[in-house]
Amino acid sequence: MAITGKAVAQQTVVALSQAIPVDHIVAVVNEEVITRTELNDVIQNTVRQLQKQGIQLPPFDVLGKQLLERLILTRAQLQRAKELGISVNDTELDKTIRNIAKENKLSMGEFYAALDQEGIGLSQFRDEIRNEVLMARLKEREVNSRINVTEGEIDNFLRTQETSSIGNDEYHVAHILIQILEQMDAAQIEAKRQRAEAAMRKLQEGVEFAQVSAEFSDAPNAMQGGDLGWRPIMQMGPSFAEILVKMQRGQVTPIIQSPVGFHILKLLGRRPQETPVVIIKQTNARHILIKISELISEDDAHRMIMQIKDRIDKGANFAETAKAHSEDASGSSGGDLGWLSPGDTVPEFEQAMDALLPGQISSPVRSQFGWHLIQVIERRSQDVSNEQERQTARKAIHARKAEMVMQEWLQQLRDQAYVEYRAEDI
Repeated sequence: MAITGKAVAQQTVVALSQAIPVDHIVAVVNEEVITRTELNDVIQNTVRQLQKQGIQLPPFDVLGKQLLERLILTRAQLQRAKELGISVNDTELDKTIRNIAKENKLSMGEFYAALDQEGIGLSQFRDEIRNEVLMARLKEREVNSRINVTEGEIDNFLRTQETSSIGNDEYHVAHILIQILEQMDAAQIEAKRQRAEAAMRKLQEGVEFAQVSAEFSDAPNAMQGGDLGWRPIMQMGPSFAEILVKMQRGQVTPIIQSPVGFHILKLLGRRPQETPVVIIKQTNARHILIKISELISEDDAHRMIMQIKDRIDKGANFAETAKAHSEDASGSSGGDLGWLSPGDTVPEFEQAMDALLPGQISSPVRSQFGWHLIQVIERRSQDVSNEQERQTARKAIHARKAEMVMQEWLQQLRDQAYVEYRAEDI
């Protein structure tokens, strides 16, 4: 008789309730420990998430081992972030949580009530979000520094896109990864292949993709069904794109081998991606900047910028005054900043600049750089479709490279960590 997802969930809860009541260490990561209680909490949270998504649970022992490995990798990342001095203060954390509530279209009161209804304590939630932000900043620092996208690569990408039969549609894909490591020998790689084949057999037997992902996949999103979201086909890489473009919604690829492992993809959806004409408002502006420093106080800087404003109001030439007094690199060219697009400057500067008519000069404006006077010279509408197309190509190339670099970096971090397993009841 087949065991239903509900029955497996009940078995999981029973297994957790029968766990040894006295807390003990299940693993050591460098000099930090992971306790049975920590692992049980993660298992319970994951069971709730999988049930909420309607994903049938993998066997309890498999789930426990998968989640322990994720805990170990998380701990190694947080330790690395601490070594590098990466931190998230309470103000940044509060802002991130407000954004999460906003994305869910909830007030803060409603958001806290929803957490309580899910059985998630506020302190626990704050710790989880802080850790997620820390790891995101760590990955950005460690991974992005290893990726370079050249103008030549962008040119080749765009030429390929023009001549390729693959097109430029967006694909919604789920993914199972069975990871292989650079130092593995032929026998170890063959064992990984057999694991990928076991996952494929389950899919062929009709087991849901999300369940197989939770049981087999080494990817970070394994417990979310392996969902990669919507991605441009050109971002997927040639070996994946050539197969996906021939598939129908709901179909699963054969096993695909890449340098990082064995992959199985499921096509969840496909939609056209349009390349719209992008026209933006640009402003040609110049400014005078007085910086605040150990030698110049806030009050002194404000007094100086007011004196400069008074001189200009009485007829002094803005450009010549900028050459004489501005502490910005643009001072030598009369404060000329060239043509500015939305987002090119800090919000305080842009807001004040946007309120001016051509020829007008602002009142003193405070930004993180100091005190500014701004003059708008001219405005225009500019077609930046070509620049937008190149920026989209740059992002696609960067994302394609980042996936491989990310996997390599995470595995390197895991290999460098001292890990000792202390209990067999995982």
